[in-house]
Amino acid sequence: MTVAIIGVGLIGGSMALALKDSGFAQTVIGVEASEAHAQKAIERKLVDEMANLEEAVVESDAIIIAVPVDAIEVVLPQVLDLVTNQIVLEAGSTKSKIIELVKNHPRRRQFVATHPMWGTEYSGPEAAVHGAFKNKAVVICNKEESSAEALSFAVDFYKMLGMHIVFMDATNHDVHAAYVSHVSHITSFALANTVLEKEREESAIFELASAGFESTVRLAKSNPAMWVPIFKQNRENVLDVLNEHISQLRKFKACLEKENYVYLDELIQNANKIRRIIK
Repeated sequence: MTVAIIGVGLIGGSMALALKDSGFAQTVIGVEASEAHAQKAIERKLVDEMANLEEAVVESDAIIIAVPVDAIEVVLPQVLDLVTNQIVLEAGSTKSKIIELVKNHPRRRQFVATHPMWGTEYSGPEAAVHGAFKNKAVVICNKEESSAEALSFAVDFYKMLGMHIVFMDATNHDVHAAYVSHVSHITSFALANTVLEKEREESAIFELASAGFESTVRLAKSNPAMWVPIFKQNRENVLDVLNEHISQLRKFKACLEKENYVYLDELIQNANKIRRIIK
């Protein structure tokens, strides 16, 4: 089997490594808009060769699109226009707008909308790692809109990656993603900006940074070229979650202002219930 990966960065590059490690694909073709990324992908042996979009689609049995969500809006229709019998997957972090974009495309059923729930704060081919997706979840959206063959390929592919599969409609996916991923990044960006502002007055603050701070602000190193389009596409859901998050922050602020440490204790104990979800 020959698989084309459009966007050989963190996600696409890690998928390419898994395809080669497992033998799932005999040949992996890369497509990259960045010449520097293309060169790095070849140097790291993430792919066997680089090609332009049309060449990669024609030569492949399956195509995986792993570019930022605003780029998916451009690339996905182009790929569907080019395919004959090939299967197409995309791995974007938002789903509703992307699915709506191609709902009437004559080759829509050859496409499966997916979101592998894994990532790091790093980007580019140098960020790709072996075994990245093991024991993580992947969401497959609106499965009834894909053919049985395309859906079967997607399931086999993600099982090869070691992921467990969750089926969900696109609307619910975007709501849940806003809670578990998107607002976490906004919170991290905001905290980083808060500390950077404070650092102007206290240069020693980073010398005192603990592991807790590092883990909380780690996501602030994420690439804006990826995250601004995600926030844009999922704007309404992110705003809903942010409003609730701001409300919770105000409760903590009020406790300190009013020296209401009993209620502060209650808020923290309630937050501890997250242990039931996250071990």
